Amino acid sequence: MDVIELDGLCPVFFSAADCSGSELWNNSLVFRKGRAYLVEAASGKGKSSFCSFVCGIRHDYTGHVLFDGRDIRTFAQTEWRDMRRSSFGMMFQDLELFPELTVTENLDIKNRLTGYYSFSEMEDLLCRLGLSGKSGQKVSTLSLGERQRVAFIRTLAQPLDFLLMDEPVSHLDVFNAEIMASVVAEEMDKRGCGVIVTSLGHALPLEYDRRIRL
Repeated sequence: MDVIELDGLCPVFFSAADCSGSELWNNSLVFRKGRAYLVEAASGKGKSSFCSFVCGIRHDYTGHVLFDGRDIRTFAQTEWRDMRRSSFGMMFQDLELFPELTVTENLDIKNRLTGYYSFSEMEDLLCRLGLSGKSGQKVSTLSLGERQRVAFIRTLAQPLDFLLMDEPVSHLDVFNAEIMASVVAEEMDKRGCGVIVTSLGHALPLEYDRRIRL
């Protein structure tokens, strides 16, 4: 996948006033592979809704979301399954981890499906993100910032054309946010993937090609 296009996208629960002044809602936008985008939004402006629309979880919107020119409403479930394994990654704001499982078990659930990382590569990422020694701990015992970093590693454990990250550093200090940003930048260089990040103000410290006000 090379391009994600938005054409007149707007949540059905928004009025015209809710969308006024937005650079995203009811407009035409193109996100290109290999580039980084920041979608900035105040609370209640639909940031998480935008993410849910683009990754095909919700359909309560007007307008269109297109992947390489094809409306995502036409995708069959099997197509979404294959795409989420092979080209499109999503880091959810609520992380979607399994609290009763260990860090390693949470990562293995994804990595066994994709076979993307070796054991040593996974251990290296855990170490870089300050999670060395945490692999055997249950996720329920981790801090929110540690859980964000686990969810981040899990999201990377697949081939990627686009990576969508919903407030990925909301619980991270500056030091750990910069480490995550450096990993994202390396993955962009290595894979040529596009990155779309949302933020309420504390953004992933990445060099963005475009900032979009939601």
